[in-house]
Amino acid sequence: MELFLKQLPIVVDSLNTGFLQTLRLFAVTLLGAIPLGLVIAFGSMSRFKPVSLLTRTVIWIVRGSPLMIQLLIIYYFPGLVLGKNIWGSGEAGRFLAASVAFIFNYACYFAEIYRGGIQGIPKGQDEAGFVLGMTKMQIFFRVKLLQVIKAIVPPMSNEIITLVKDTSLSRIIALQEIIWAGQAFMKGSRGISGAIWPLFFTAIYYLVFSGLLSLLLGKLEKKLNYYQ
Repeated sequence: MELFLKQLPIVVDSLNTGFLQTLRLFAVTLLGAIPLGLVIAFGSMSRFKPVSLLTRTVIWIVRGSPLMIQLLIIYYFPGLVLGKNIWGSGEAGRFLAASVAFIFNYACYFAEIYRGGIQGIPKGQDEAGFVLGMTKMQIFFRVKLLQVIKAIVPPMSNEIITLVKDTSLSRIIALQEIIWAGQAFMKGSRGISGAIWPLFFTAIYYLVFSGLLSLLLGKLEKKLNYYQ
């Protein structure tokens, strides 16, 4: 017990540092993937066949292959194949590559959610809007947008919770997120080696963060229930 109490502050400090990296990747992914997903969704619904076909093919590839493979390809391909490391060196370079991979991956998933929400709105609302002299843009933002948000919040919530856990995959390119920090104490870090108990603490971080997000997203769903 005395040894545990002595090691605890060291472990918590290291896990806090790793968790901040996890939070950064989570936040950057959402900020990039939410708007990019909408652009991709409109591309997949485009009446211009080459654009819609290309977009749907990209979505199919991204959704059909593991995120871990995408991380490895995006991070290593420029240096090993093109002979030019575009990401830069160190932790900053790994974070940039991980951010690009996560944003593009989740944007494709969000795009399918957006598409389902938009196409789920009855077409009669478009016809009624045109009769009233509204443009397509006005119909979307004034009539359909809030209904789309109501429809996509539950599946988006699931993807956001999944993102919290998927950030751990970034350790495959040696990004020092929270699981990397916890596992380091098994191999030897800051004077501690052969300790597995820090990994249980990493699980607590994920549980608390996921729980808070679930509560916030649940409240958002309840506020949108007036569409029922």
